[in-house]
Amino acid sequence: MSTPGFGGVLQRVPHARLFIALVIALAAGTGAYAYTASNTVPNSTAGSGQGTVSGYTVTNVHYVLNTTTPANIDSLTFTVSPVIPSTSNGKVIVQAQLSTGGPTNYTCSTNTTGDTVTCATVTPQLTADKLTGLTVVAAQ
Repeated sequence: MSTPGFGGVLQRVPHARLFIALVIALAAGTGAYAYTASNTVPNSTAGSGQGTVSGYTVTNVHYVLNTTTPANIDSLTFTVSPVIPSTSNGKVIVQAQLSTGGPTNYTCSTNTTGDTVTCATVTPQLTADKLTGLTVVAAQ
């Protein structure tokens, strides 16, 4: 037999435990939110786009031979189109393909208009008998 007030206490205890569990879960959830809400993320820009990439036209290639040793090529010049603006980060690299040892890269510079490129080819010295081709790589 059960006592009249005793059954009511047993029925209330599970509700009290449930209430305490809910309070603890709510406190933990609020605490976790407080930690995640404190992050600072700076503004940024992201996106995509497209643009045309076209090549350069190289004309009027001229090799300057060394006056003392004409077999040595001291520099070369050529005209490039479109022009490489002097206000940009334009850089031209000329690759002179040699018959032995693979290509050697020479860094070149442009004139103020950006239509004429000059490359010193003395480090290492380019020689006429080793020159088998010319590849121009240019970017702005």
